[in-house]
Amino acid sequence: MRLEATARMDVFKKLWMARKLILVVFIPLSLLPLPLIHPTSEACCAYVLMVTAVYWVSEAVPLGAAALVPAFLYPLFGVLKSSEVAAEYCKDTTLLLMGVICLAASIEKWNLHKRIALRMVMIAGAKPGMLVLGFMCCTVFLSMWLSNTSTTAMVMPIAEAVLQQLICTGLADGHGDSETAEAPEDDSAVSDKEENFDKNQLELLYRNDSDCTKQELSTGDEGANGLGLIRHTNGHLPQVAIEIPNVKRVRTRRDSQYPTKRDHMICKCLSLSITYAATIGGLITITGTSTNLIFAEQFNTRYPDAKVINFGTWFIFSFPIAIIMLVLTWLWLHFLFLGCNFRETCSWSKKCKTRREMLSETRIQEEYTKLGPISYPEVVTAVFFILMTLLWFTREPGFVPGWTSLFEKKGYRTDATVSVLLGFLLFLIPARRPSSSSSSSSSSFDDNSESDPLAPMITWKDFQKLMPWEIVILVGGGYALAAGCKVSGLSVWIGRQLEPMSGLPPWAVTLLACLLVSAVTEFASNPATLTVFLPILSTLSETLQINPLHTLIPSTMCVSFGVMLPVGNPPNAIVFSYGHVKISDMVKAGFGVNLIGVAVVMLAITTWGVPLFDLNEFPAWAVARNVTGSL
Repeated sequence: MRLEATARMDVFKKLWMARKLILVVFIPLSLLPLPLIHPTSEACCAYVLMVTAVYWVSEAVPLGAAALVPAFLYPLFGVLKSSEVAAEYCKDTTLLLMGVICLAASIEKWNLHKRIALRMVMIAGAKPGMLVLGFMCCTVFLSMWLSNTSTTAMVMPIAEAVLQQLICTGLADGHGDSETAEAPEDDSAVSDKEENFDKNQLELLYRNDSDCTKQELSTGDEGANGLGLIRHTNGHLPQVAIEIPNVKRVRTRRDSQYPTKRDHMICKCLSLSITYAATIGGLITITGTSTNLIFAEQFNTRYPDAKVINFGTWFIFSFPIAIIMLVLTWLWLHFLFLGCNFRETCSWSKKCKTRREMLSETRIQEEYTKLGPISYPEVVTAVFFILMTLLWFTREPGFVPGWTSLFEKKGYRTDATVSVLLGFLLFLIPARRPSSSSSSSSSSFDDNSESDPLAPMITWKDFQKLMPWEIVILVGGGYALAAGCKVSGLSVWIGRQLEPMSGLPPWAVTLLACLLVSAVTEFASNPATLTVFLPILSTLSETLQINPLHTLIPSTMCVSFGVMLPVGNPPNAIVFSYGHVKISDMVKAGFGVNLIGVAVVMLAITTWGVPLFDLNEFPAWAVARNVTGSL
């Protein structure tokens, strides 16, 4: 009997290990009767749509690979020609993304992001409440321009260094939280503190080393270079290793490793605040996250006559949402982990700072000092950053003529034009000031730049390191699916099935859509979820005679609120890997953030979104699309 049970378990284990392969084969075969029994264009398109959607949601194959399914199934079933499908995989947003990645590569290469983050934290101070708010503000700002994953991977090591300082001083102080100290008056006081700090570091190192013999280190294989490598394939970035510096963190931390329970709560609060701030920052700009790009391109492709979505209008709508969410999320995390004593945790007074808070400020100041004076490449990158933003805002601001009105032919220049132009210039401009000599070059230059005085700001290798090609293919797959639904008439058929919902008011339809996508995205990747739902919601809006923006914009924003689980998005997984938070902490805090996000987005779409996008009227560009589709 025992042998039979063992054999049975071995079979189950093998089946479980091969579950993705089984799903890849079983799903197409089980759905194949649909196009065979009903050999119509609608049925064939529905078959391709369902197979692709299942592959995306289950992640049985990589997201980029699943996005290639329409490229061969549409021509095989006669829905679209191969040349027509191929044209959908490269759009205007691909060029927009490439230009933004060039700027992001320059920001990361020359450590401009680190300078910005440390400066903002120095301004906020070391009081727990203000420290959390400072990290959230700098994370939001960086996430506006960089991907959420990259921003979290950049900011989290800085936060971890501050938290380790907090734990280190707490181990030596015992109950040092209740003791306040004046700022050091002379150099001797500073030297004494530095000596104590070194002793505390040795004590922490000894305790961590002894604990590591009993516990596993944080997730990720520790390579020969001493870095933890974590792979995330949630759709925000291609499947690449995210490097997290080894800071002696333990996967499962015991409460005894923290000086006090309050210290543990500060660690939880600061860690979670960074992943939530990265999500909030990604909402602000059209290039902030891949889901915004997916929405913009699918909307402009489906409604080519609608000239309402650009960098400026999106920013005007989303910036107040981000500010309100930032404040409410900070208050929620503060209440959940730090309590309601805001006077104690948010005071800027230097007279009531504890010893550990003073040492934390010293640590942050030391990290900033290591960067040295601002370098020439940082200045060039900052100028390009500001210039790109200004050109985006002033292209077609709406209330005044933009710079595109200076050209005779209209409609030829988009945000991608600006992005690619400035990105191209970064490959040409030398990273060294023309008047400077090679001996005075910055230490951040690599060997090639030292030997070549005309080495550019970024190289193709720098660009390739950050370019998310998987997202490009994923977005293209979404466009291909949308084109197939339009040509085959499947979108019209879906709209007719949704006619019973015509009795609901627009706000109720939008609320149901927001709750649905925010629930699905907790378990499926954000880009895949949005790519599946956008065509359905567009058809629903046309059928119910609702402005499509009334449902599409809130759904696009709510799809980013998958913040309750480590698998919800890569930033969650990065923060979870540091070991300060448990899944229960993420679920509890993330549920509140999810509700805050849905509530604020609903507030926005029913207040300032109405005059901005003229949501009370069913627009002419949607009427023309509806009439064309019904024909």
